[in-house]
Amino acid sequence: MNNPQLRVLISDIEIQRRVSEIGAQITKDYKDGDLILVGILKGAFIFVADLARAIHRPVHMDFIGISSYGKGKTTSGEVKVTKDLDTSIEGANIIIVEDIVDTGVTLSYLIGLLHNRKPRSIRIAALLDKPDRRLRPVQVGYTGFTIPDEFVVGYGLDFAEDYRGLKDICVLSEGEPA
Repeated sequence: MNNPQLRVLISDIEIQRRVSEIGAQITKDYKDGDLILVGILKGAFIFVADLARAIHRPVHMDFIGISSYGKGKTTSGEVKVTKDLDTSIEGANIIIVEDIVDTGVTLSYLIGLLHNRKPRSIRIAALLDKPDRRLRPVQVGYTGFTIPDEFVVGYGLDFAEDYRGLKDICVLSEGEPA
């Protein structure tokens, strides 16, 4: 990677090792019952795919589009559903798979929305957690990495739709994107 605006924060090797560990823990925690991974689009799509392969038991996947960011680096505070689930989650164990837990505004809204659909349980698996930015309390059941308050891209995370395909998680420095 030869972009001076990007600094590797977490390498692809570290990411894969941690995803495997989370998958093993989920396998241990959920011995029976329907298990549905609900990936939050678009940022969590790579994490969901890797996590599903790391869970060694039957698992279903669905996706929901939800946003409070638009194209900027800061939350708008207004949450909207851009794509709803395709399947019923009633009676199932749900793991919301999120790329990053930041303010907690989006996840608080989503947990309430999904809770009304009567799942057996709801937990959160987040690749990244920024607890210093929390505005709403959110309990993350499975955390990949706790990171400082820096703007990160890669492994599905973007800035204005750029950088999602990076294998590493990188800090994007201030200035215009390359």
